[in-house]
Amino acid sequence: MAHETAEGVALRAGRSRLEFLPAAGGSITRYCWEADGGDVDWLRPNVGLQGPRPDPLAMACFPLVPFSGRIREGRFAFQGQQVALPLNFPPERHAIHGQGWQAPWTLISRSETEATIEYRHEADAWPWDYRARQTFALRDEDLVLEIEVTNTSPRAMPAGIGFHPYFLRTPEARITAGVAAMWQCDAEVMPVRLLTPPPEERALDTGVVAETVAMDNTFAGWNRQAEIVWPEWRASLTMTADPPLRFLVVFTPPGEEFFCVEPVSNRTDAFNLPAGGESEAVGGTRILAPGESLAAKAQLSPRLDR
Repeated sequence: MAHETAEGVALRAGRSRLEFLPAAGGSITRYCWEADGGDVDWLRPNVGLQGPRPDPLAMACFPLVPFSGRIREGRFAFQGQQVALPLNFPPERHAIHGQGWQAPWTLISRSETEATIEYRHEADAWPWDYRARQTFALRDEDLVLEIEVTNTSPRAMPAGIGFHPYFLRTPEARITAGVAAMWQCDAEVMPVRLLTPPPEERALDTGVVAETVAMDNTFAGWNRQAEIVWPEWRASLTMTADPPLRFLVVFTPPGEEFFCVEPVSNRTDAFNLPAGGESEAVGGTRILAPGESLAAKAQLSPRLDR
């Protein structure tokens, strides 16, 4: 069976180890391989377990539910109702990433190699009840992440999902992904213009060294595969994702020891796009009928050439 540790719950399969902390927004705290000469971390190991309220922003990965990215000023209209969400990332004046990442989750099942956790939201400023689940599974030497949101309220609900993994930055770490376009952002990281193709310095198709450009952009037309290479370590990781996760967010903040490559189902501020088919086609918003679910998987497949 998986076992409890000070960091939460630990799973193991061969040389792979995964640790996660349901109480800290359902976050992963570490994913690594045990190797000669020391462990190899495939995600940035947590740096924020100290104190009574561990910070999800300091974890290895946290869930995005029931939407990804920012909603302008926390406000949007849906089927005649005006929704005003708490501004949950001060000092920013926008709501971000939904509720799941800032709420405690509950462990509902586990084995040596797989576990499922759950978060149940009761209607408040987000005026719908929903149930979110995450499953973490070690498959040979790969990590499979699954996320699902189910509308448990009696009326339709807009929804989006995704994952927010953090990777360790090295001077030569490179990100490559097949994308068709990029949303250019304003100073508040809100999308203002779709650029096709992305500008040369952010051309993920040919690869971008994370250290060389500061990005916080959503890429559209993603082929649902991304490659991260650390030449200094002779290591790489391939991320693949299910069709609902058709956008890719890349975040390379200057001066930090990490970068993020996030598979998501909706672009930033998608709920403020026009209603109907255009919203889903352009922004990824899914409208869930009562009892309907939105689910997707992402797989991390590491390689070590040593």
